[in-house]
Amino acid sequence: MGTHITARVPRKAARQKDQVNTMQAQIPQQTERPSALEQAGGTRGMVYSALPALAFVVANAMGGLAVGIMVALGIAVVIGIERLVRKESVSPALGGVLGVAIAAGVAWWTGSAKDYFLLGIWLSLAGAVLFLGSVVVRWPLAGVIWNSMTGKGQVWRKEPRSRFYFDIATVTLALIFAARFVVQQYLYSQDEVGSLGVAKIVMGYPLLAVGLLVTAWAVRASDRRLRALGLIEAKR
Repeated sequence: MGTHITARVPRKAARQKDQVNTMQAQIPQQTERPSALEQAGGTRGMVYSALPALAFVVANAMGGLAVGIMVALGIAVVIGIERLVRKESVSPALGGVLGVAIAAGVAWWTGSAKDYFLLGIWLSLAGAVLFLGSVVVRWPLAGVIWNSMTGKGQVWRKEPRSRFYFDIATVTLALIFAARFVVQQYLYSQDEVGSLGVAKIVMGYPLLAVGLLVTAWAVRASDRRLRALGLIEAKR
């Protein structure tokens, strides 16, 4: 009998160990939040966003408006195809081509190279008004967008300090949009096509990365506050 009991103990211990391992395997792994650079599309995204504008400015200076438009459109299409081949999301690929096509279309229609940047200039103003307005009505867009994407709901709005953190992030993004509009509108009024291209690149993803850094701070600060009040589950 002693032999049978001794044999059962290791089997029981082995079964318990297997159960523990199975439970641990079923626990979802904690994923790290993407960095500001990753959220902005990474280095590849930054290069892709800059290439059409840079190509337009250079080609326009060397061969005129028609050449600049064709080169910018050609590069946008190549980038879109490359993204699809890499099996990236279809939306950014098509969105990039569509954005360049609209900008090029405006420039072609007006016959002025500087109008290639006109749509982006006014979209920056619209972004500044929209983001700032969302703070005024107490629906800061940085919080709305982030918490909608992550499925956290709107509990953050019920807590004033948590909402204040997202107010700061939203105002930061509004100021970025406003800065883009002011600088690029001035260069547009001065017919500085080359400087417009430089401003579009410099004030594009680099400034967006700054806005995302502030948003990441707001997310962490809000989560800490909500956990302390028991409004969301604590980290395991």
